[in-house]
Amino acid sequence: MAYQNIISKKDNGITTITINRPNKLNALNKDTIQELHEAFDVANRDKGTKVIIVTGSGDKAFVAGADISEFAHFNAKQGMQLAAKGQELLFDFIENLSTPVIAAVNGFALGGGLELAMACHFRVASDNAKMGLPEVSLGVIPGYGGTQRLPQLIGKGRAMELIMTAGMIDANQALAYGLVNHVTPQEKLLALCEKIALKISRNSPVAITAAIKAINANYQDGVDGFKIEIEAFGKAFATQDFKEGTTAFLEKRKADFQGK
Repeated sequence: MAYQNIISKKDNGITTITINRPNKLNALNKDTIQELHEAFDVANRDKGTKVIIVTGSGDKAFVAGADISEFAHFNAKQGMQLAAKGQELLFDFIENLSTPVIAAVNGFALGGGLELAMACHFRVASDNAKMGLPEVSLGVIPGYGGTQRLPQLIGKGRAMELIMTAGMIDANQALAYGLVNHVTPQEKLLALCEKIALKISRNSPVAITAAIKAINANYQDGVDGFKIEIEAFGKAFATQDFKEGTTAFLEKRKADFQGK
């Protein structure tokens, strides 16, 4: 599939999706959000893709934010529609994807860029990364899930401060806060993400999908995450992956899982 604003390539069971608008610091506009949705959907449906990595082109930015020129003149109703559609089409979509998604945060991840990274299942940052939600400096608030996911990841107090000051934190501060899992030199960022992805890809994709669903259930209002875990645990016993995994363990060999 041909894209105008992103590049998607698959190698060794890993699909890497690169936002390719370097002249705009990879800012998210309507077309880019649509293309990202399509690329994630294609990768998720591909039985050969075990892990997805998303990153930004160039060495300055993961995603420097949303493309403000697209919505600067919106009214209240249009603003609500923008947030609702974006959350459904991309941010919630990624969070609930059955294929693991790693954000390789290279450089600036601001506003919608940080919201995109937070929607991924976890994040790895280059040592020059800067992260923040500066929306209040524009008279608006994060609209792609930032007010919900940031407190979940770093705690309410820290999220309140970061959002209200419209400030930025560097990669090491993000690591200390638990916003990212690892920090590495920029030239080693994708290699580290691929190393982690390969570790993931050796495990049961069926079990990983169930684990993602169970973990996410803890953050959904009115959903009993323990119940979801119990159900998913039980259903695992009826899968071919469980049979292969336990047999391989007892036979002291590596399991050969067949894919999604």
